[in-house]
Amino acid sequence: MTNLDLLKKLREETGVSIALCNKALNESKGNFEKAKQLLSTWGVELAAKKSGEVTGEGVVESYIHHNKRMGALVKLHCQTDFVAKNEEFQTLAKEIAMQIASMGPNNAEELMKQPYIREPKKTIEDMLKSYIVKLGENIQIGEFVRFSIDE
Repeated sequence: MTNLDLLKKLREETGVSIALCNKALNESKGNFEKAKQLLSTWGVELAAKKSGEVTGEGVVESYIHHNKRMGALVKLHCQTDFVAKNEEFQTLAKEIAMQIASMGPNNAEELMKQPYIREPKKTIEDMLKSYIVKLGENIQIGEFVRFSIDE
């Protein structure tokens, strides 16, 4: 596999910028798995750095299950309106609303520890950190509420 192929594959799997993928591949001397580990480590470090930054922008997103018997609303905060308008950020908000509707967490701390319903090997916290790396901003889950006809 050529370096370009590795770069494309790493970008597709992680969603991280090409520049950061390239840096990880260079530092790992072309080792794909080591590059993924580096990106993960950098993501944790970036999320920690960003965690104190003010999140004054964001979106309110909803999810209503196909049977119309349950749904959720969530506020997802970011730092700028540029990111709030980003399609990936809005997709993240939708996924989190779906997670809330499906799993019924009682608070944000519980939500962050839950396995992501589409990818159970990842927690919501892991997913959130990956978006912080992709979008380069602090992202915080705000208030949320779950509604259900059955409860």
